Amino acid sequence: MNPLNFKVITLITNESPSKEIDAVVEYIHSKYNRDVNIKNYLDVTKPTKESLYLLYLKDYEIKQFFKSLLHSKAMLALLPHAGSPIANKSYGIAKNIYNAIEDAFDIERYTTIDLLRCNEELVFNTIVIGNVHGLNDSIEKQNIFERSKNFFENLKELKLQDFKLTTHKEYTINTAASGIMVLEHNLIAHREEVLSEKFYINDGKLNAFILAPTSILSYIYYLILTFVYAHFKLTSLPKSVGVVKTSKLTITSKHTINFKQDNVRLDSKSIELEILKQPITLALGRKINNLERFSQSSGDEKEIVKTKYLPHGEVSKMLVSKNIPLFKKAQETDFKELFVSLRESAKLSSVFLVLMVLSTLLATTGLFQNSSPVIIGAMILAPLMAPIVSLSMGAVRDESELISNSVKTLLYGIGTALLFSMMLTYLIPLTTLTDEMRSRLNPNLLDLMVAVISGIAGAYASAKSEISKSLAGVAIAVALVPPLSVTGIGLGWSDWDMVYGSSLLFITNLVGITLSASLTFLILGYSAVHRAKKGIMFASIVMVVVAIPLLLSFNKVQHQNTLYNALQNHTFSIHDKKINIKISQIDLHGNQPLVYLTTYSDNLLQKNDIITLKQAIKTHIQEEVRLQIISNSFIE
Repeated sequence: MNPLNFKVITLITNESPSKEIDAVVEYIHSKYNRDVNIKNYLDVTKPTKESLYLLYLKDYEIKQFFKSLLHSKAMLALLPHAGSPIANKSYGIAKNIYNAIEDAFDIERYTTIDLLRCNEELVFNTIVIGNVHGLNDSIEKQNIFERSKNFFENLKELKLQDFKLTTHKEYTINTAASGIMVLEHNLIAHREEVLSEKFYINDGKLNAFILAPTSILSYIYYLILTFVYAHFKLTSLPKSVGVVKTSKLTITSKHTINFKQDNVRLDSKSIELEILKQPITLALGRKINNLERFSQSSGDEKEIVKTKYLPHGEVSKMLVSKNIPLFKKAQETDFKELFVSLRESAKLSSVFLVLMVLSTLLATTGLFQNSSPVIIGAMILAPLMAPIVSLSMGAVRDESELISNSVKTLLYGIGTALLFSMMLTYLIPLTTLTDEMRSRLNPNLLDLMVAVISGIAGAYASAKSEISKSLAGVAIAVALVPPLSVTGIGLGWSDWDMVYGSSLLFITNLVGITLSASLTFLILGYSAVHRAKKGIMFASIVMVVVAIPLLLSFNKVQHQNTLYNALQNHTFSIHDKKINIKISQIDLHGNQPLVYLTTYSDNLLQKNDIITLKQAIKTHIQEEVRLQIISNSFIE
């Protein structure tokens, strides 16, 4: 029905006659040629669908009027009033009263809407329980200083309370949260709210967002998302936020619940929330675009409950009774299967020894063959990563049995690798140091960095079953068996420099993985800080000791890089001949650097040219070096 065909147009107000009301009546009469009745909102008892009601009321008066017209099929439109900022914002009403009148006479803007009821009172905008720390704040227009201030204020005020939430279908959630925000719709969220999700205005569902950080770090991550990125959606919620979408929701707590209902402060022991399905027909304001998007009911009765990462059980009780920890505490469901798996990985077994023998033989063969693919195959096959990760968990939880089993398995694995690589070295009649062997003789700080990153990845992959397949990639990155195989080759050749360099690389990997994996397990909440201190302190001391020769080696790498940059592709003029050089290798093991290079020249080089070139190179780099030169026409 077109509003112009209504029998009666009624202006509902609680105001005394005024020039503004007279102006509204005159505007409607002149533009639409319709008379307007004026009534007090308390005097309307039997609304009819033949009437159009224009509401010029304050927020609480609109709520009372809505309650009197539930399921009446009356056509309603809101006019902007100084006392109705929440209703105006919620339904996108134009600030200019004449624009709002035009919207009221636009039949395309009318739709049936749901209403949210809280403890028998209607709600236009939101219910905010506790502190949702920026989830409902309009921060998009704040500058960086205001955002920073809010960031630290919210961090300072963090406190959790116990809550029990029961949905319409009797699904129960017991958790600890700093706050809960409930809203029925969010039509203009993309402009003014952190939550950039839009909901149907008549889908029969309320939307509850539960902020429940389990640690200071997870809370800081949430604040960064909120205050830096400003928006997020249901499909990309931080783990600190849970969501419940249902038609009814009961929220209770052992303590008094402090909350704001449309910015009015209230308190209660329980909160009963319910969606009234399409009891009102209302004209949405012009601030709401794409009306069809919001006026179509989804008709889906299914509840949405995304609370997997919210605290529960003992963790929930701990968060309520104590200060929130720096690192989260893992819940029993998170670590039960992981602990069983790590305890099994720590035990010595025939399968472990067989895999160690095969991976060692494969790695040793690949080293002699100078074949990277073969060595990579040995890395994937090697089982050493599992007991090292188990050792890390034992260290961070101070579990002596897990530590002893892991160390025992590691020692057997290391001994097996050394024994079989030595045996194979005796059987292979080769004594040439290949590039693959040489690359594992000079570990430095970069290798320690690889070990640390691999340890983090290994612990994280072990803790997350959905990415456990990534452990193969971690094993390739850190390469535990090849250094042991090189050590075995060095023992077979009685080359003690070779033994020292390769064993240092293995120890670097072992210590780096153990310490970083322990810290990762600590951050993931598998142990308390006080319990992890002893193991982490010991691993840290060992790492510092190992880092000393690595630092010296890294200085050599820097020196090597300096020489390489100074000489690579440099052109010298010797006896009117232009000679370009390319570096193939720089060996820093001796008292003087040994530089392997190749010369390229259009002219035939004589022996005196090479002698002069050597002196020119030494003068150019200002350092005494030994040179091994291969010429395109002369080999020395």
